[in-house]
Amino acid sequence: MLVTALKMWNKIKKNLYASKIYFVEIFIVFVLFLFFISFIYPLSLTQFISLSLLTLLFLFILLYIIGEKRKIDILEVKTIIESIRKNKFNSAEEIKLTTSLVDLEDEIKSMFLKTRSDIENLKKLEQVRTEFLGNVSHELRTPIFGIQGYIETLLDGAINDPKVNKNFLIKAARHSENLNNLLNDLIDISMIESGEMRMSFRFFDAKEYLESIVNEMKNLSETKGIPLILGEIRPNLQLFGDKVRLKQVMTNLISNAIKYTDKGKVEILIVESEKEGRIIVKDTGIGIADSEISRIFERFYRVDKVRTRAVGGTGLGLAIVKHILEAHGTKITVKSTIGEGSEFSFVLKK
Repeated sequence: MLVTALKMWNKIKKNLYASKIYFVEIFIVFVLFLFFISFIYPLSLTQFISLSLLTLLFLFILLYIIGEKRKIDILEVKTIIESIRKNKFNSAEEIKLTTSLVDLEDEIKSMFLKTRSDIENLKKLEQVRTEFLGNVSHELRTPIFGIQGYIETLLDGAINDPKVNKNFLIKAARHSENLNNLLNDLIDISMIESGEMRMSFRFFDAKEYLESIVNEMKNLSETKGIPLILGEIRPNLQLFGDKVRLKQVMTNLISNAIKYTDKGKVEILIVESEKEGRIIVKDTGIGIADSEISRIFERFYRVDKVRTRAVGGTGLGLAIVKHILEAHGTKITVKSTIGEGSEFSFVLKK
């Protein structure tokens, strides 16, 4: 009997404790009620005390009921949150609360979906980070091992052989240049993705700008025996962008076009519309399969790995192109046919 009474008392205390945040409101209601009754109906002291006690009892029962309901609601919410924490739900639709907590149910579902999305994104980022580190290690290893091999061969005696020493030094220097290019591209990617790369947007003369880039790249095209042609551009055409970063874009696109074109030509064109100018780099090279186009802007992704290593490149060029153009509020467009050539283009504001 005593144990039952203690359990009942503990339950009452817990329910009253759960409703303690309403004590002030209940006390105000109690005082106002007594004041209102006393103002309308004059009461004797005995009547006033009796009414006060009855009112207190009623409010005590009300607090008990409120506390019981609040405790049940809190327990329900805690159970749902614990289930989310233990990954017991596969979808937001499995989360159900009582009718009185329907608004909170929507918020918890939103929290569940946001948390699930964040976790998936973190897993993807971790996978990308792992793949990126693996790719970087692989790409760095190639020129480093090459340089190391040529130097060791020279130290073992080949340096005294005039037939091979200069050739080995030239090859080591080429690997050193590739290593430097890779590190520069890695720095650029890091700066772009961390938001540290600052852009300086200005209007510039498109004809003069592209002529200077084409003249710088003539040697590469002439060495390959591929004509590099700049189409007609309207004089005084002004485009808006960061000239330094756009030069990286154009250099990457033109050098790729030359590398993957064995015969024909490479053209640079501008097609104007009312408010924009579309810059096009067009080649008659090997082309890209439709299935590959969506992936060529991934870091270190190569369509033809054997050929790419033969012609050089870090595998980061097009990723840098994509990021720089996105910072300009535009995107790169690709059209390509296997065996016929490719066309890369993007628009800039006039």
